Amino acid sequence: MALAVPGYSPNFKKPPETLRLRRKRVRSRGAAASPGEQPEPAPRRAALAAGLLLRPFPASAAGRGGGGPAATRRNPFARLDNRPPAAAEPPDGQPRGQQEAEGPFLDSNQENDLLWDEKFPERTTVNELLQTPQVSFSESYTPSSESTELPVDWSIKTRLLFTSSQPFTWADHLKAQEEAQGVIQHCRATEVTLPQSIQDPKVSTELRCAFQQSLIYWLHPAFPWLPLFPRIGADRKMAGKISPWANDETLQHILMSDWSVSFTSLYNLLKTKLCPYFYVCTYQFTILFRAAGLAGNDVITALISPTTRGIREAMKNEGIEFSLPLIKENGHEKKATGTSQGQGEEQVISDEDEDESFSWLEEMGVRDKIKKPDVLSIKLYPLCKEKHEVQMDHRPESVVLVKGMNTLTLLNFLINSKSLIASSGPQAGLPPTLLSPVAFRGATMQMLKARSVNVKTQAISGYKDQFSLEITGPVMPHCLHSVTMLLQSSQKGSFSAGLYTHEPTAVFNACLPVNEGLDKETVREELANCGLHPKTLDQLSLTPILGKSSLRHVEMSDYVYNWRS
Repeated sequence: MALAVPGYSPNFKKPPETLRLRRKRVRSRGAAASPGEQPEPAPRRAALAAGLLLRPFPASAAGRGGGGPAATRRNPFARLDNRPPAAAEPPDGQPRGQQEAEGPFLDSNQENDLLWDEKFPERTTVNELLQTPQVSFSESYTPSSESTELPVDWSIKTRLLFTSSQPFTWADHLKAQEEAQGVIQHCRATEVTLPQSIQDPKVSTELRCAFQQSLIYWLHPAFPWLPLFPRIGADRKMAGKISPWANDETLQHILMSDWSVSFTSLYNLLKTKLCPYFYVCTYQFTILFRAAGLAGNDVITALISPTTRGIREAMKNEGIEFSLPLIKENGHEKKATGTSQGQGEEQVISDEDEDESFSWLEEMGVRDKIKKPDVLSIKLYPLCKEKHEVQMDHRPESVVLVKGMNTLTLLNFLINSKSLIASSGPQAGLPPTLLSPVAFRGATMQMLKARSVNVKTQAISGYKDQFSLEITGPVMPHCLHSVTMLLQSSQKGSFSAGLYTHEPTAVFNACLPVNEGLDKETVREELANCGLHPKTLDQLSLTPILGKSSLRHVEMSDYVYNWRS
């Protein structure tokens, strides 16, 4: 039963009345500003007397007034992890009264208690927060020791942003002769070696041609009005675009037939070591094919990520042997195979056990009249295994590794698989995207977009020039290494870069079993005609060390790299 309190009504108030009441509170608090403690407004006192729980007011006017500087009211919509840096740490000899006065500051924001509890499990005072280092909840990073070489990164970058104190004007407005020379150098795989430092990059024709050469990549299929990379999560970008093949089965068949020829051509180049690697980008997963000798493997490898249980079961049924390198069972990699009945774990019940289990039918004289059931058809997987396989779907842990001749079986499986092409949506009927650093049958030459920007940044003595170079598009591993080598010469060994990764491909940096006896000189000789610079080839031959992450920030100072992932 509600208590009758003068001046207070528990009835529902319309929003305008509530706002009017709050405006009156602000005016009454401003009018009653005094050095002492401010009295509570009459409606608030009545509500408190009725036993209602009300939110406390922000810090008292006495804390804001009294002749001191006015404290800025906290933005209730601001994120806690983006709050401005805290003030200087108070001295150890701070009076106890001031420490206790700062305690209620946290309680004045009870609407954000849940967020505070997530980041700070126990109630923390302001002084303790000042002593706590800034916590970043965005992404973990691992700084490396200083090195003259970057670790190999097999992920595809969507954007590179380089900044330097030296201008990037040399990368703009290439002459027609320089552009043509860069294309010819790429097609002929011309090796360009630049000096360690270029005095005037803007007039260096060799540098500008090499930059044009490093931006070229090969794509299939190619439709100028459709963004064909990335394919995962690209439905929104493709929505509303013209797709004449969406409802035309004949046109879909022609596109898929042409795509199969290009895919087979790429694999043959990879097999003969004339192509170092290539990507197959579908609407639900991405495949990285690598030639023998790269990433520490002596055979052709293919990484598929992310996968689902349905795709893995289909690969088993086709007889493709693969492993899940990030899923460990009893200290070994989990392997799966599509072999027939009677091999290893697939044979659950031996023939001898089967004869014993049906002996009672023979005693009754009806065994010949009853068909013997197929063991595989009645095989049931444990529920825990099934649950585990479903839980890792679409996650980095679901990455699949195929090695050796099984990659050829995978090629045939992908060409004949219906799961490779979306059946509905903006990507319906569109073959997967093939990305390669070298030319192949049916490929179209494409160019990454590059532009330089000059801005003014604030410094201690005023303003200083800050120069940036932005590269957008599917930046493959060889391109990242080539561009950093060019900038090392043009920017006099000092620049920084922000790298934006296509996240489904970050797991391609996982540490896989490698061949310890692989000779680097032999690899360089066998892949000498793959179209890559020798230094880039040496880097791609290294064993990946980034795990499931990728390079996020790179900084070069005095020709020495520092990076974090």
